[in-house]
Amino acid sequence: MDITHSLDGGVLKEISIHGNGIERPHKGCKVFVHYTGTLPDGKVFDKTNDVPFQFIIGKDMTIKGFELAVSSMSCGEISKFKCHPNYGYGQDGFENIIPPNTWITFEIHLINCVWEDISRKKDGSITKQILEHGSGYDTPRNVSLVNINLLKEENGCEIKEVNVEFRLGEGKVHGICPGIEQALTKFKIQEKSRLFIHGKHTFLNPSIENYEEVYVVKLNFFEKFEDSWSLTSEDRIEQAKYFKQKGTDYYKLENYKQALKFYKKMVEYLKDDISVNKTQVEEVKLLTVVSYLNSAMCNLKSNRHTQAKNDCDSALKLDPFNVKALFRKGEALIGLHELNAAKHCFKAVLQKEPHNRAAIAKITECDSKFKQQKSLEKSVYSNMFEKFAKRDTEKEEEALSQQPDVMITLGEWGDDERERAPTEFEKENPNILMLNTTGDFKNM
Repeated sequence: MDITHSLDGGVLKEISIHGNGIERPHKGCKVFVHYTGTLPDGKVFDKTNDVPFQFIIGKDMTIKGFELAVSSMSCGEISKFKCHPNYGYGQDGFENIIPPNTWITFEIHLINCVWEDISRKKDGSITKQILEHGSGYDTPRNVSLVNINLLKEENGCEIKEVNVEFRLGEGKVHGICPGIEQALTKFKIQEKSRLFIHGKHTFLNPSIENYEEVYVVKLNFFEKFEDSWSLTSEDRIEQAKYFKQKGTDYYKLENYKQALKFYKKMVEYLKDDISVNKTQVEEVKLLTVVSYLNSAMCNLKSNRHTQAKNDCDSALKLDPFNVKALFRKGEALIGLHELNAAKHCFKAVLQKEPHNRAAIAKITECDSKFKQQKSLEKSVYSNMFEKFAKRDTEKEEEALSQQPDVMITLGEWGDDERERAPTEFEKENPNILMLNTTGDFKNM
């Protein structure tokens, strides 16, 4: 049986033992195999021992015929494959082991297959089994409009099937779990795949250990955006305007996360513009500044003050005296409790617009917050000093308590503490201290 895509007779397959299913590994899958490779005279040139050979199809380096052979197998299957030199080691052969232009034969046992891991962290939390390959090379972007057929499986049974259209990033509104949205960015048009989704990428039970949701998804349609490098300056500007409008639509709906994605897309399409037309250069600059300002507003609404400050800094690099950038940077700095720096931003606004009431109000707010902060610091430091003083007093009292009581230990002196040697009386009465210089006891 010829298993080559072009049916050129380059890899011929003979099944020895059938596998336990019809599912086949594909590009991206990790496979575990035992194999024996032989030359035309039957000489073994390579084989596995106790440990199976494992590799990822389409990623790890193997010869063309071997990869094609394994991709035609199901788990448990044992088959023989005869490979033409074009699918083996070619006209050069391999060192002194395989002669040039030699047909080689592999007997392969496919032990196990792990479906393609398409999770961002490559932790196996989202895996994909391709059932029907898609066409082309393009895949949906993270803001694309998509139309999918979705079938949920449970214990091998189909329990729910729907056809749904939504924009990536809004799946939750349509009952689409996060794992499906992430997986769709790896789909080609008309592709049909089974998805195995775990943990936080699921909808229902992300905290339950080993919980898994299984879906069969077909991508019927997706909104395609041309790569920025392939567009003219005029086209880039038009695409950026489209992203700006979409971002504004989501901002009005208070969907700041989705709006932010579109504003970031504006920057992506404008950052490498090479226009020489002065009018277009100015329009690109203006749109870029707008994208940063709108991103800053979205981040402020989401209490992401550091990101908002960074957006404003990016805008100010292009337009150093932009009032909106200065004002929003000031707001971000208030959120970061950098009150002096924030006040400086609002003063810069007043230099451009002396009667800007919003900036004046913000300066007053900074002064008020600064007083509150000083009052709080004073209270904190006062309490802290009281604690330190109390601790020092306790230490002193403890140190004093460790010293000997002179009323009890009176007369217990060492020889090095005396100005003279003890008398016989003092030796017999060590607790009596003689105050005269002789140390003799006199009957008073």
